[in-house]
This record gives sequence, structure tokens and C-alpha cells, in this order.
Amino acid sequence: MKVLLLNGEKNEKNDLNQFVGVMERKLEQRDWLVNEIKLHKKTIADCLGCFACWVKKPGLCIIDDDAQEIARRFINSDLIIYLTPVFFGGYSYQLKKALDRMIPLMSPFFTKVDGEIHHKPRYGKYPSIIGIGVMTEFNKEEAELFKNLVRRNSINLHSPNCASDIFIKDKETDCIEQKIYNLLNKVSDKK
Repeated sequence: MKVLLLNGEKNEKNDLNQFVGVMERKLEQRDWLVNEIKLHKKTIADCLGCFACWVKKPGLCIIDDDAQEIARRFINSDLIIYLTPVFFGGYSYQLKKALDRMIPLMSPFFTKVDGEIHHKPRYGKYPSIIGIGVMTEFNKEEAELFKNLVRRNSINLHSPNCASDIFIKDKETDCIEQKIYNLLNKVSDKK
């Protein structure tokens, strides 16, 4: 299985390597191929909201930058892992702008999903999603917002399985492996 790890750390000072190392080990134990992208090292412009990816170049953003390659890897993966510091219950800017640029992966037409209106899928298969939010201090409201955001985004992306959790940076080193193991099992058991 192919895994795309979208690392939304802000910069090298905000590194999330302790989580990346554990995830890579756990995934490699399952013989999954891991590809990490440190988003702050990529050139990713903000989405223009021009809808050219739907009407002028269906399925392809007109902005020629690293987000085009990320979108190709995204749709061709079996599992996407969002790794991000949590800001006000949301993703880092680096991850948010990358995810905004995944809109070409959806059709401009609509369908009902569990009684809600969402974009129709453009492709026959979409990856499962795991969201890992990292906080320096636990905040229950922000943690709940983050988990809900990951769940709602997975619905929009027609993800077959979704799981998320919050980690406290530098304070949960003894349980990181178990929490990552549990997340992987949540999305693997449902397949």
C-alpha cells in the first residue's frame, strides 16, 4: 500500500520528526511504502478559486507548482496522513493551502452523501485519511474541532475510512507508538 504523509510543520524549528519516525516504522512493519512531503519546503500557491480546474483544465489546477504533483500522489495513494500543529482547532497554513489545492480531484457536479450535498467524485477510488494534530498544551475544544475537521474533510474527499487523534508535543513520548498503531488499525480494519 502507498502512504502519502503530508507534513504541515511550519518550519524546521517546529519539527514533527518524533512523530514521523514512529509512523514510518509502524507503516514499514506493514510493508507499506511511505512518501513524506514537508509542505513548507514546497512551492504551493494559494487556491485562486477560479474553478479553471473544473471548466478549463478538468482535473488539473492551472497553477503550475508543486501542488500539481502532490495532487497526483494524493489520488494515487491508499492512505493519506495529515500531520500538523493545531491552530485554533484547524490545520497549519502549510497543510490548509495544500488541501485547498486538492479541489481538482473532485467533480464540479453534486451528489448527496448521508443527506448532505457534496461534490461528486472524479475518480473511482480515494485514499483513507488519518489526521494527526499536535498541540503544545491540550485544549479540549480545539481537539474536538480538529477531529471534526478531519472527519468532515474526509467526507468531502470521498475517503472510505478516516481516523484522527491529538498528540501533545514533548509530553506523550511514551504513548506515541500505541496511538499511531491504534489509528492505523482504525483505517485498516474497515477495508
